[in-house]
Amino acid sequence: MAHNTEASQTDKQGGLILDFAGVLTASPVDVHRAWCVSEGLAPEAWRSTLNDHPEGRRLYTALEIGEIGQAEWNQSTAPLLGEHIDPVNLMGRAWAKVPVASRMVALARAARAAGHRLALLSNSFGLDPFNPYEHVGIWDLFDVHVVSELVGLAKPDAAIYQLTLELIGVPAEQCVFVDDHAVNLPPAAELGITTVHATDEDIAVAELEALLGVTAASVA
Repeated sequence: MAHNTEASQTDKQGGLILDFAGVLTASPVDVHRAWCVSEGLAPEAWRSTLNDHPEGRRLYTALEIGEIGQAEWNQSTAPLLGEHIDPVNLMGRAWAKVPVASRMVALARAARAAGHRLALLSNSFGLDPFNPYEHVGIWDLFDVHVVSELVGLAKPDAAIYQLTLELIGVPAEQCVFVDDHAVNLPPAAELGITTVHATDEDIAVAELEALLGVTAASVA
């Protein structure tokens, strides 16, 4: 009888796989715009430099998969933003005021308390000198950390989802993956993982509560 009870509990265990920026934090877009203005830049300078500038995109991709570190990225990206931009802790200065997504964190805590396994699956933007995960205090929430810089893979490469499943130790069909970028969801779905596109924190939390059978604690 004890064996059957243990098997039943294992069957109910799920895996919650969470992206970081835009899921465990608020959207950084407005903060980055305000930071740009405070630095004497156009509001869209951060986004356009990292996404549209060929060298800016190359540097950010290299940072994501650990080919360069954050300090080198800071030094190389600052002049692309503007000649007057100080490279010292550039990433940290731009991200410092991005707030944690309190309700999503509460949901993650509730899921873990209910026995679900938690994995952080994040495309990195560097760990040193600015560690964004420690900055908002979410690192210790997770049983498993899959950070692109540390594993040399980045979403939406299918291999990083497979690695996450291996590390979390829960079948794909019992896992839920949450990301704010739609492009990152199909590779997870193809493995059998339930996916949630997080475009609104409250809506995403409500969907996860229903999927996982937990209730996020109220956040003042």
